[in-house]
Amino acid sequence: MTEDIVVSMEWLATHRGEVQVVDVRDAWEFDGIGHIPGAVNVPFDEFRSQKGDEGMLPGEERWTDLMASAGIGTDDCLVAYDDEHGVFAARFLVTALLYGHRDVHLLDGDFSAWSLSYETTTETPEVEPASYEVREPAASPLVGFETVRAALDTDAVVVDTRKQWEYEEGHLPGAVQLDWRELVDEETRGLKPDAELESLLTDRGITPDERIILYCNTARRISHTYVVLKHLGYEQVDFYEGSLTEWKERGGPLEQGSGQGSEEGRDESGDGDSD
Repeated sequence: MTEDIVVSMEWLATHRGEVQVVDVRDAWEFDGIGHIPGAVNVPFDEFRSQKGDEGMLPGEERWTDLMASAGIGTDDCLVAYDDEHGVFAARFLVTALLYGHRDVHLLDGDFSAWSLSYETTTETPEVEPASYEVREPAASPLVGFETVRAALDTDAVVVDTRKQWEYEEGHLPGAVQLDWRELVDEETRGLKPDAELESLLTDRGITPDERIILYCNTARRISHTYVVLKHLGYEQVDFYEGSLTEWKERGGPLEQGSGQGSEEGRDESGDGDSD
């Protein structure tokens, strides 16, 4: 098939019968607006939980039930999409990876982009429950509070994927600001060309030879950035699942504005992009 974590719409159109397509939009969108033929619906809110394993992960039991009821098998090749430039779909894929799913891909371009050139349907798919097993991931990118705090004194590049105004209100000391939407082409609704992405990242000091640590508010936006970096071949990418929510709860240091003048435990919600 393909080792690239990102696949084009052309690729999916060719291989649609060989993969399990997953639509993570709300059920009313899936049923009422339409979906890619053969796709199953696993709404974003169903795999997000504040009482899960870590951060917003849903927990092994919940994840297993969701996958099995959607007809997704342990070894299925998954291609996920949404209608928000891939950020919700990316969260689904990172969740799958963290629970040991091996073969996952993000559709480059969302439902709106797909519907301009390819077939859609409102027919409800017939789903047969599958057998699903959570496994240990081959390698987990997850890092916790103490690891991130210790990394602030190293050469690691800590990346804040929120909006500029959120960053200015409070960010981890020394963090680089990179709004995840900067990686998206507004016209195609997918990713910018690789050369443009690499140039943008290099300009921020986010390069493949560095250790990268990603955070946002609740680990949704960093999911998209994580997928993009893996697509570009970055190997040292750490994923701070607790993100700013945990960081503040545990009194981690924050800087404001350009990073001058940090303060402990500043209470800023920074909800921003409903992260």
